[in-house]
Amino acid sequence: MFKKLIFLLFTAMNLFMNAQVSVDNSIHQFKVADIYGNIFDFSELKGKKVMIVNTASKCGLTYQYEALQSLYIDYKDLNFIIVGFPSNDFLWQEPGNNEEIIEFCEENYGVTFPMMSKIVVKGSKKHPVYQFLTQKSKNKYKDSRVTWNFQKYLINKQGIIEKIISPRTRPDSQEIVSWITDGQ
Repeated sequence: MFKKLIFLLFTAMNLFMNAQVSVDNSIHQFKVADIYGNIFDFSELKGKKVMIVNTASKCGLTYQYEALQSLYIDYKDLNFIIVGFPSNDFLWQEPGNNEEIIEFCEENYGVTFPMMSKIVVKGSKKHPVYQFLTQKSKNKYKDSRVTWNFQKYLINKQGIIEKIISPRTRPDSQEIVSWITDGQ
């Protein structure tokens, strides 16, 4: 009886520890402020494929907003979502405040995918979401660094990073579209 109790205790502890690990390396652990100041809870994205992208309004890659919006419209019904994080970390290419950023995005590109409040994506003041995205010790995937505006992180339905895509790769590239549609 005692051996059975010990076995059950170790089994329960093992299940708890494994569950804790899966939460710790999932994007679903985060709550952030969206561009309107509301709470955006990543746990509500369970079961969806997610692209996280850092954005800027005055960048040579700003044209990617158009492809991001088209991709979002085309695939949102397949449990896919894009989450944009404006950042001013590369040559001051996102100088505006949240109101100016959303006005620019809506007027010029018709952006309807979720945009978060402006954050820092590199350096010592890096936002916790980007600490998670760039540090293997937190994401259990790999270390990376955000090299420029419009770098894309592809996250599976369980909230785990699967791919890191170069800023220069278009959001509607075959690599990204195949990732979105794989398993649909």
